[in-house]
Amino acid sequence: MAGRAIPNGPVVHPRPLVALLDGRDCSIEMPILKDAATVAFCDAQSTTEIHEKVLNEAVGAMLYHHITLMRDDLKKFKSLRVIVRLGTGIDNVDVKAAGEMGIAVCNVPAYGVEEVADSTLCLILNLYRRTYWLANMVREGKKIMGPEGLREASQGSARIRGDTLGIVGLGRVGTGVALRAKVFGFNVIYYDPYLPDGVEKSLGITRVYSLQDLLFQSDCISLHCTLNESSHHMINEFTIKQMRPGAFLVNTARGGLLDEHAVASALKDGRIRASALDVHETEPFSFHTSPLKDCPNVICTPHSAFYSDQSMTELREAAAYEIRRAINGRPVETLRNCVNREYFTKGTGVNGSSGAPVGAGGGNNSYPGPGAYQGGGHGAGAGGTGSVHSTTDPPPIHHPSPHAVPHSTLEPSNHLKPESSEVH
Repeated sequence: MAGRAIPNGPVVHPRPLVALLDGRDCSIEMPILKDAATVAFCDAQSTTEIHEKVLNEAVGAMLYHHITLMRDDLKKFKSLRVIVRLGTGIDNVDVKAAGEMGIAVCNVPAYGVEEVADSTLCLILNLYRRTYWLANMVREGKKIMGPEGLREASQGSARIRGDTLGIVGLGRVGTGVALRAKVFGFNVIYYDPYLPDGVEKSLGITRVYSLQDLLFQSDCISLHCTLNESSHHMINEFTIKQMRPGAFLVNTARGGLLDEHAVASALKDGRIRASALDVHETEPFSFHTSPLKDCPNVICTPHSAFYSDQSMTELREAAAYEIRRAINGRPVETLRNCVNREYFTKGTGVNGSSGAPVGAGGGNNSYPGPGAYQGGGHGAGAGGTGSVHSTTDPPPIHHPSPHAVPHSTLEPSNHLKPESSEVH
């Protein structure tokens, strides 16, 4: 559809449609996208809940980790050209299928690194010092009297200095955890088969070359890798038997990295002394229906390690700028974090053009269904008639140097990958 001719005025193209699939708040994205796109929210948990107009007309989609886009889901979108994952992990998007269908997939790998690393250390410290359990005893009214009572209440508390922390995946978060853990006196080792030699020397830590060696040597194990076919249930009944008896286990990456049934059994028989899990195979997580429900020595949090007001703002701004670059027809190789760029010809935009804005021939932007278009600001009504389609580049956004920390880790697509965890 060609642009509308306005008497005595310029030719105006309707703005392309961008949809936030599994959320409602577009207040941060709107100032960045409002002159380049009409923005809708769907607040959906599956593609069956997405309005037909979005499925037919959306050229861009943003999503957290609450919805899954596999091949059959992607086929429902008739105009989609770019997906931006509001987070690091992309295990809820079929990246290969998207590439084969001409849909660029991007993520935001640098957000929340500090928060996840801080949260990981917080959980580790709680396991060693039993702060969580002791605080709950006080809250529940238990009186702890004398050294004998304190010894009983604090049973399992351990000294940190001199213990070995084993990190699986030395990406951004894994590196942040390593640096923090050294300050507390941990000997830090890591397993990451895809990092070049010498990274351990620059960080003052020790490298091991197999998961088995890491499990055998570690007093506490912390997982920081992406979930894929190779890493699924990497902590299982067999690998738990390779761990030191009484080791601690922490997971702030992806729930599917461990078999919760095997972990629950090991917690009950004491092979794992205690565990802290921020991520779970089934989310939102219900403790009372989990295999862990009868384990007193576990801390479970609701996939919140990444969160702070600052990290969420950074995440949403970075995602909005990335989708703006894409719909403005920028070549795929200039997108900051396109994870399937190998499917696109160099120098072309995500719409297959050499630079024309995506959606320049888009249709009517009114939206009759639930949710809302954020046409002129957060909470605005339907996104009205078309307006001049901006191709102006957005203001620059600061990104840390890609060489500031080692980026690997477990990188090839069919192997373990670094997880900055994963809105994770």
